[in-house]
Amino acid sequence: MTTTPKALIFDIGNVLITWNPERLYGKLMSEEAREALFAKVDLHGMNDRIDCGAPFRETVYATAEKFPHHGDHIRMWHDRWIEMASPVIDGSWKILRHMRAAGVPVFALSNFGVESFAHAETCYPELKEFDRRFISGHMKVIKPAARIYEMVEEESGLAGSELFFTDDRADNIAAAEARGWIGHRFDGPEGLAQAVDRYFGVSVPLD
Repeated sequence: MTTTPKALIFDIGNVLITWNPERLYGKLMSEEAREALFAKVDLHGMNDRIDCGAPFRETVYATAEKFPHHGDHIRMWHDRWIEMASPVIDGSWKILRHMRAAGVPVFALSNFGVESFAHAETCYPELKEFDRRFISGHMKVIKPAARIYEMVEEESGLAGSELFFTDDRADNIAAAEARGWIGHRFDGPEGLAQAVDRYFGVSVPLD
């Protein structure tokens, strides 16, 4: 008999809020120029450092100084960040709220910088709705490192199949499942609703 998990854990980017830096840059330059920029400047690697706790503006602007020919576009990662992190994924928030109303604790586990998360909260007050929030910038470690999952277990007092985790990235799900968590690769609210019905016995209407 399957044991019902005791908490539902959401990733944020591309699960609850769309995260698509390439979309913004694609509006401002040709596809060829965008691909050349991302090939020359490791913008996602820069963002990983921010998600590990590095200062947001200083990290982006220091990278811009290293690549002066691309400086204006690199600085946009800070100055127009919220445009890369939008819009919200409404169906996922319906699931989150329905599960909380059903008495299921809901956590966030997200790779997110300290300042960028604080900025996101000013635009998305719903980010305050979690019962617990595990944000990598504060934890100084990012998914899929095993340590971040271990920290969730230590702080929540839950482990293994007591935790149901949804994330859009396969490597993050694999790392969680390696610790015995129940993983669900997010591909849309409909699939997640089916999964929570299966594991928690809670039916979430998305209409």
